[in-house]
Amino acid sequence: MTTAERPRQAHEPASPAPDTSQGRARRTQLIAAAGLAVLAPICAEYLIGYADSISRPLTMLAGLIIFVPLYGTVAVLIREMTCRIGGGWPTMVLLAAAFGLTQAGLVDQSLFNPHLTGDPTWDDDRTPTLLGDTGLSVYYLLNFLTGHIIWSFTAPIVVVESCVPRLADRPWLHRPGILTLTVLYLAAAALIHDDASRTFRASPAQLAATALVVVLLVAAAFAAPRPDPRHTSPPVIPAAGRHRPPWLPAGAVVIALTAHQLLPPTWPGVAVDLLILLGGAALLTILARRRGWARPHALAAAGGALLVNAGLSFVVDPLGDVSYPAKYAANTTLTVAVLVLLIYAHRRSRVPRG
Repeated sequence: MTTAERPRQAHEPASPAPDTSQGRARRTQLIAAAGLAVLAPICAEYLIGYADSISRPLTMLAGLIIFVPLYGTVAVLIREMTCRIGGGWPTMVLLAAAFGLTQAGLVDQSLFNPHLTGDPTWDDDRTPTLLGDTGLSVYYLLNFLTGHIIWSFTAPIVVVESCVPRLADRPWLHRPGILTLTVLYLAAAALIHDDASRTFRASPAQLAATALVVVLLVAAAFAAPRPDPRHTSPPVIPAAGRHRPPWLPAGAVVIALTAHQLLPPTWPGVAVDLLILLGGAALLTILARRRGWARPHALAAAGGALLVNAGLSFVVDPLGDVSYPAKYAANTTLTVAVLVLLIYAHRRSRVPRG
């Protein structure tokens, strides 16, 4: 290279460097969304092991073809809606309640079906808290809603967001992705509704009342107060003051939700359950607003909820005939997988924002 050539090259524009960080972030967002779409149905349908498929691994894998569109897409959409409107915990929980009621009251109509499982114990548990001729059991209403709010949607969202703390306050999908998930959910819901309607149909009054409550829940979710601007998304809480031990909320959640799962299907049981759930929700809300609450604390609460069902799975007697060695093997595998995921999420949740 001659001396005369050097000045001319010095003025030539340099080639722009590829923005690899943006590409990595985009890939991480898609992986997180896919992980949530798979984790949600596993927590909703398989973790506690109530179905006879728990002893058939291939059947469980095949079931995800339906359960991922039915539960996983909803978990991602709830998170996206909450994040995009700047909503907080009330928004997320109300949306989860709306989708849970949609599933139980409109899609598979299990909320009103007196012979859903074909097992006499189903109707035995339903009858004591039946509200007159409405066909609605308060015991099952509370269990369906709590199950969907906590295990189907909220807990999986918190766990997955804790795995990607730097992206937890951002939307993960663009409009095509949101549209795709919506279509998948509607297709799965239509398929389940058609299958359920062959053996049972809720009355027009039951469906209309359920639809009205769903609309009210969605309206309440969008009207719920927005969090402090410093709290950029429900699970994102300032990291300062992490001296409060995360095991405290985990222990409280484990005790409360274990009681919830074991209380009898009677009016006194329902009354105690409501006190536990409402009191626990109020306590977590107060703690989350205090200085010293951080992402690991939210993860501890969500992880405690998952561990309750993982632990109870070993004593749950599944519906139908099962191979108990295979059942316990599946229970163990799912429990170990949850523990590994929670350990990873805990380590990742302490990564500072950047």
